[in-house]
Amino acid sequence: MILNTLLAGALTLGTLAAPAPPAVTWKECPAYSDDVLRSRGLAEKDFPEFRRLLARTDCGTLKVPQNYADPGGKQITIALTRLKATDTKRRLGSLAVNPGGPGGSGYLMPFELIMSGLKVNDRYDLIGVDPRGIGYSTKAACEGLMPKEPPPGPITEAQARKEYAAAAKANHKCGTSDPGFIGQLTTANIARDLDRVRAALGERKLNFLGVSWGTWLGTTYRALFPGRAGRMWLDSVANPVPKMDLFTEVRAMATDRNFRRMAAWIAERDAEYGFGDSTDEVVGALTRLREKYAADPVTFTDIDVTIDGRMIAEAAGQPSVAWPDVSEVLGELVDATGPEAPPALKRLFHENGPPAPEDAPERQNLVAQVALFCNEDLGPRTFEPAWNAYRQRLKRYPVTGEASAFRPLCAGWPLPPQPSRPAKGGGSLVLSGHLHENQSPYEWTKQTRAAAGGHVVTIDDDVHGSALRTPGCLAAIAAYFETGRLANTCPGVPMPSR
Repeated sequence: MILNTLLAGALTLGTLAAPAPPAVTWKECPAYSDDVLRSRGLAEKDFPEFRRLLARTDCGTLKVPQNYADPGGKQITIALTRLKATDTKRRLGSLAVNPGGPGGSGYLMPFELIMSGLKVNDRYDLIGVDPRGIGYSTKAACEGLMPKEPPPGPITEAQARKEYAAAAKANHKCGTSDPGFIGQLTTANIARDLDRVRAALGERKLNFLGVSWGTWLGTTYRALFPGRAGRMWLDSVANPVPKMDLFTEVRAMATDRNFRRMAAWIAERDAEYGFGDSTDEVVGALTRLREKYAADPVTFTDIDVTIDGRMIAEAAGQPSVAWPDVSEVLGELVDATGPEAPPALKRLFHENGPPAPEDAPERQNLVAQVALFCNEDLGPRTFEPAWNAYRQRLKRYPVTGEASAFRPLCAGWPLPPQPSRPAKGGGSLVLSGHLHENQSPYEWTKQTRAAAGGHVVTIDDDVHGSALRTPGCLAAIAAYFETGRLANTCPGVPMPSR
């Protein structure tokens, strides 16, 4: 949510002497309505706790160079929050957090961590940051970046070429709309911004907790500023090689691998789902189901959804927490003809929660996400390699392959790549990897450990970022930041019994 040199240019810039950072400009925090809190997934019983935390939060902004090669030039704004440690006598320092994405807002992440049960705020100031391009910070924006999805049914080569051309045109337009800013949306620059936050807060070292793309940010910070990195825990470790074609390929492999765990789980419950009592039988039945909907998509008018082969493939790639619902839906789809949706499918679409109101803070910035990927991507960006790889995945992964990308994300991106790579750095490092997940396959944890060092914590589940949500792992994270104590594993999300 990633090749031959390790941050060569970035390391040079990272160690340049820079002017003293400005002080944080502290100001009143934004207010959040009940509708905004609901849109963020909070239950009404949790509203008072959120507002209690908000009442003791410091909100501020900080000016940083748009381009660190020109530190006295144009400045942009970085927005941050601070929840001060409650036990000031035993305070250990500041702990910055990042949710990944890339393009995700970290502004309110300290609240989410505390409300999930992470007990570190007694001894650490928790620092939430909106990275450059995102949320309350100077925001990245351009129109029409992502083309519309193709019509339901199998993707033909002609449709794929049309989508590729539209994406390349949109990407080129976006990248040239404000290259001075968009070209500076890189992991290394966000790490430099983070170090300016550290200095502005008066900290000698900065501790860090990141997930997904936040692991790129963490390893980059350690490499650029080895003497300023404190304790660091990185969960669901991202691809250490900045090539989007490799990113797509490894994810597709991991998705099919976990789907076969799902097929075994369904086979153990044949009486309930009826797809067969062996893994091979379930795989065969779901292959036929995907092929059926690929050839003849069905529109359910009461929920305005068309189910095609791609949606079956996406359903088959879900983590284990969703297997009971997904299996029920897939079972209903065997004989569904429309136009009315079967009950389980209808229930899932009605449980998506309320839309975010207009005044809701940004949680994900798509422009920043594409820029952060494409400004560092060293993979091919032409049509043929992506299309040929997609066709091979359809054969190799007959159930899940259709959900993978058929065109390169960075088609037409006009700006030169500025890749970041993990490297040995300073401070203590923990990398927690999930054995079965597909968003950040476990292989990436081991590869990052080989490149950057650190201690691996292995989690036996398939849920992206679950270390920040499960009690046992939250306790291990808290113990690490308080004492430096290392675990070898922690309990992840359990497999569903039904």
